[in-house]
Amino acid sequence: MRTNDIIKEIQRLPVSKRFYVVEKTIHSIRTQGDKNIMKKAADALYSDYKSETELTSFTNLDFVDFYEAK
Repeated sequence: MRTNDIIKEIQRLPVSKRFYVVEKTIHSIRTQGDKNIMKKAADALYSDYKSETELTSFTNLDFVDFYEAK
């Protein structure tokens, strides 16, 4: 389906349904944008985490049981 066809179909919907389509579309764009930002950040820091032991020193504790003091 072409973009113009999609727009025409959306215009045929009642206003409440059009708002729903817009909300879902915006949410989808934001979610994808957030994923892209996180991936770029992870890629930018990957070499640092791979080579800098100070950045990963606490990962040795990942599988140690942790109990919160109450």
